[in-house]
Amino acid sequence: MQEFGETIFAEMSALAVRTGAINLGQGFPDVAGPGAMLEVAVEAIRSGEDQYPPGPGLPELREAVAAQRLQRYGLEYDPAAEVFVTVGATEGVAASVLALAGPGDEVIVFEPYYDSYAAVIALAGAVRRTVTLRPVEGRFTFDPDELRAAVGPRTRLILVNSPHNPAGAVFTREELGTIADVCREHDLIAVTDEVYEYLTFDGTEHIPLATLDGMRERTVSVSSAGKTFSVTGWKTGWVTAPARYVRAVQTVKQFLTYAVNAPYQRAAAYALGNELAWVEELRTSLQGKRDRLISGLEAAGFTAYRPQGTYFVQADIRPLGFSDGMDLARALPDKAGVVAIPTQVFYDHAEAGAHFVRFAFCKKDEVIDEAVARLARLG
Repeated sequence: MQEFGETIFAEMSALAVRTGAINLGQGFPDVAGPGAMLEVAVEAIRSGEDQYPPGPGLPELREAVAAQRLQRYGLEYDPAAEVFVTVGATEGVAASVLALAGPGDEVIVFEPYYDSYAAVIALAGAVRRTVTLRPVEGRFTFDPDELRAAVGPRTRLILVNSPHNPAGAVFTREELGTIADVCREHDLIAVTDEVYEYLTFDGTEHIPLATLDGMRERTVSVSSAGKTFSVTGWKTGWVTAPARYVRAVQTVKQFLTYAVNAPYQRAAAYALGNELAWVEELRTSLQGKRDRLISGLEAAGFTAYRPQGTYFVQADIRPLGFSDGMDLARALPDKAGVVAIPTQVFYDHAEAGAHFVRFAFCKKDEVIDEAVARLARLG
């Protein structure tokens, strides 16, 4: 782990606190989740639900997750054997990679990638192979030939994040079909991070990789309550997969954290069954916030890429005369009183992302308005 220091999120959030800058770096909303869901958690705490829950997760949450996958995507999972609760999606991805990839195995990831992916691949003793997402006609995508070329005799997993953080892309059925073809041809396992599954815009459809022909039996899907219900601090996630993969993930997870906060599990189960109308309102609100931020960024001189999902906008800094996103991100609090994330930290090939910074729009409208007014000073 010597190549990994403090995460960029911790560094930039500390910079925001130290300078009083507006934090559009780390992706956490500044509004509460559904009130009734919060009350379920409060009542669980008041009723004394404060001991270890079952290691695989509360049965009612596992049943709610299975019902959600079936109703929304037509994917049938046995809640007793094929659904497993984790401490957020981050642990779900980590336990999956640690369970399914070992020393010398290769794991393909699409760059830019969420920073924990690189760290957990290193913890597994595995080797990461990156496939670069590049903007084409306003959205980030990959070259199918580069994906195929990344596969070698030691390749074990493909790690797929869609809707994609930080690029904002939602992989199309054609793109997912290419990934599925590669998995089937080379007998690979896919680990999919789908935490933004509900937060897509402009009518864009999220398609789970597991729904494609032959992929349910070779896909470990990960999601969580955090982004869906605006409770990122609850760290309540889940894995759905064939039973043999769930057993492997459980074998690892039990020695990481063993169990997940019981009151939050109960509240997440309630929300999956009762609060999806609230989630639709959230999605609509976020789409408006996205457009609000993009308008401000473009007025300030950035080239902004319109995301199809997630919380984030990628902004090209070159029209403003800057070329290094890390340098700009560290200077932005003093230059404009705003914090962003330099996208290059999410690449193995840093030069491919050096001219991008990532802004989060999961904030109140007045916060976005003040931030873009400050960013206008850069011009």
